[in-house]
Amino acid sequence: QVQLIESGGGLAQAGGSLRLSCTASGTIYSINAMGWYRQAPGNQRELVADITSVGRTNYADSVKGRFTISRDNVKNTVYLQMNSLKPEDTAVYYCNANLRVFRNGSWRAYGGQGTQVTVSS
Repeated sequence: QVQLIESGGGLAQAGGSLRLSCTASGTIYSINAMGWYRQAPGNQRELVADITSVGRTNYADSVKGRFTISRDNVKNTVYLQMNSLKPEDTAVYYCNANLRVFRNGSWRAYGGQGTQVTVSS
């Protein structure tokens, strides 16, 4: 069984920083892309950033230049360094990983439970 556990959320002031971590555990053969999504109250879930297994990154326009995604393939962990935080970054942040549990298995997306990030003005 695969689990994605997020950590690092909390409260920050505008202009401050937070670092999110997400570790995938369980029966995992390989992981392709990993990423972070967020959902604010009343809004749809949106992609924040993702990263491929070889380190190719993609960011939402709203976070470019402020957030940095990275990963440790040995630890099956993805990070999101969030700098210059704004009140509009307030949301629940969800980790996502596209992985397969067997060598010849199908690729499948798994998600975490989410971690709250609140930015005060």
